Order: sequence, then C-alpha cells, then structure tokens
Amino acid sequence: MSEAALALSLFLHIVATAVWIGGILLIAFLVLPELNQALAEQPTLHRLLSRLRKRFNLIGNLALAVLIVTGLLQMSTDPNYEGLLRFSNRWSQTLLLKHLLIIVMALCGLFLQFAVAPALERASLLRERGKGDAEHWRRLQRRERQLTILVALLAIAVLAASAWLTAI
Repeated sequence: MSEAALALSLFLHIVATAVWIGGILLIAFLVLPELNQALAEQPTLHRLLSRLRKRFNLIGNLALAVLIVTGLLQMSTDPNYEGLLRFSNRWSQTLLLKHLLIIVMALCGLFLQFAVAPALERASLLRERGKGDAEHWRRLQRRERQLTILVALLAIAVLAASAWLTAI
C-alpha cells in the first residue's frame, strides 16, 4: 500500500473511531443520564430517545463498516502481522483480544438495536396509551441502560487495546 493510501486509511480509521466510540461514550455517560433526569416518566423522553437511537444507529453502523475495512487494510500492512489465525507474537495476540472485544461490543449493540430498543418503543407506546405494564417498561429501561454502559466499557477496552498495539 502506498504511503498516501495508508495515510488516508489511518485518517478514515481515526474519524470512524471518533464517531463510533465517541458517540457511544457521549450517549452512555452524558446524553442518556441527563435526558433521563430531565424528562423522567414523560412521553417526550421516549420519542426523543427513539429518534436519537435511530439517527446514531445509521451513523454508528456506517462508522463501524469503515473501521472494519480500514482496520483490515492496516492490519495486512503491519510488519507484526504474520497471517490469518497466526497468534505467535504479542502484537497478534493483542489484536485478537481487540477483535474479540469489538465482536462482543457489536453483538451487544445489535441486541440493543434490534431487540431491546424495539421492545422499549412498543412498551413506551402502550404505556402512553395507558395499556402498558409499568414494571415491564422499567425492566426494559434498566436493560437498555445496562447494555449501553457495557458497550461503553467495552469501547474503552478497545481503545486500551489499540493503545497497547501501538506501544508493542
């Protein structure tokens, strides 16, 4: 890969990281706690969170796709890379750990995106119409918060693994 292509790949990787992980951390530690405190129990909260979730899912999924493509390109050009499924040095072992963290993070995100969020939206609509089970709704909210925090902590672990890879 040429120097210019590698520089472009690194740039896109950094931008996608800032968007994906930065967005996750911002939502988990700033947006959700503040919105939950300011709009607790109000129907507006659920509509707003749903809109934010849908918008971030689009941007976050695009950033994740860019991360995968640029990460694979960069991995293949690294002198520490010894080949597919070869983990004989610390760099490749750390990269494996990073990839496992990303996979768990993505699976948690998919579960949030395609299972918890739609269930929470349905429960919120039912509750707004006076037909929903408040306890079920609270359990879904709690699950959403727990998974969001887990994804954020995994994101921090991915950043730590990236720093370790750079140091090796």
